[in-house]
Amino acid sequence: MEADPVKPRVLVIAEAANPEWVSVPLVGWSLARALGEVAEVHLVTQIRNRDAILRAGLDEGRDFTAIDSEAFAKPAWALAEKLRMGEGKGWTMVQAINALSYPYFERLVWRRFGPEIARGEWDIVHRVTPLSPTIASPIAGRVARAGVPFVLGPLNGGVPWPRGFDAERRREKEWLSYLRGAYRMMPGRGGTLRHAAAILAGSRHTASEIPAAHRTRTVWLPENGIDPARFSAPRAAPEGGPLVASFVGRLVPYKGPDMLIEAARDLLEAGRMRLEIVGDGPMMPALRAEAEGLPVTFHGWRPHGEVQDVLARSHVFAFPSIREFGGGVVLEAMALGVPPLIVDYAGPGELVGPKTGLKVPCGTRPEIVAAFRAELTRLAEDRSGLYALGEAARARVAAEFTWSAKARQVARVYDWVQDGSGQAPEVMQG
Repeated sequence: MEADPVKPRVLVIAEAANPEWVSVPLVGWSLARALGEVAEVHLVTQIRNRDAILRAGLDEGRDFTAIDSEAFAKPAWALAEKLRMGEGKGWTMVQAINALSYPYFERLVWRRFGPEIARGEWDIVHRVTPLSPTIASPIAGRVARAGVPFVLGPLNGGVPWPRGFDAERRREKEWLSYLRGAYRMMPGRGGTLRHAAAILAGSRHTASEIPAAHRTRTVWLPENGIDPARFSAPRAAPEGGPLVASFVGRLVPYKGPDMLIEAARDLLEAGRMRLEIVGDGPMMPALRAEAEGLPVTFHGWRPHGEVQDVLARSHVFAFPSIREFGGGVVLEAMALGVPPLIVDYAGPGELVGPKTGLKVPCGTRPEIVAAFRAELTRLAEDRSGLYALGEAARARVAAEFTWSAKARQVARVYDWVQDGSGQAPEVMQG
């Protein structure tokens, strides 16, 4: 009988890792936990996540370490909240402030774990979050000099605003995004990439921004994943009646909920379509006024369980967002067998293929509205092909986008960096 392979000892650094939050903290938590299936993992995170991690059942000291970097993190967060000029806005500004405060966190990580790394007690050090490619790692060089592979990522972000959406860009308070390219000249970026044994790129765009000298060590691995236990509702879209489309997301300009209502107006007025909108945000009052008298239901924010119930009752997930880095909500719809209709740009465009959903070209606002109107009209007349798309979407998520699947993909990268030879592995089929 063959012995089970020895799992590598991996120190996972995820400054943002919280099972009770969403977005980046949930990605950090979910990937770190899944990596425990393929490695002996110890999670290092920021102290604000400590209580939630304890409630999740982990043992402090054995399973995770909470680093208290609040001396820098707390005032930096307060400053970012003031400068972003509105809840959920100014994301680029938040990342810029984080880039200034984050190095202190890693210095404290090194103070705690540096001696262990130098003694060879860890086979791999993997920094999972921050996801932003603009934030350098002060300890990457120290880890590499200790002879331990340093894995960076998945990195994602910085998708350019498409042409014709400057008004939406300004409404999102993204003034600093005009200067985002300057991050390439920030101290520490070159050294971080140079000392990384592997760089996980969460999008093709991010991979394209990695300097050519480091591309042979860059692996495409979208950062989002699905917990099958959270998204398991049986598909229950009605066989007859009007086309049922759903939208899930913050009600902000770049997500395009107003474009969706405009595109669907004729169908809604004719009773040939019904629209379910899950989410909240500054556009809610204007959207309610725009949809007055139409068969549009505004659900507001809902827990995951209720969100999946709304999605499962839909024929199509209509999501005309023009600037998604990852597109996790698209995967959630696909996991339920609901085919997405998306703009072919950035994260969603990479997740959806011709056999798993529907895509329209990324153009100006009138062009996107017209393209969505045409697709929705076609589906209202004949939705017979949606079931096959949905089943293919569900199968792809199960094969490549559960957190367990992503852990296996990362395990191939771990094997490669420990072997130290050959070409970086292709871990995704798409």
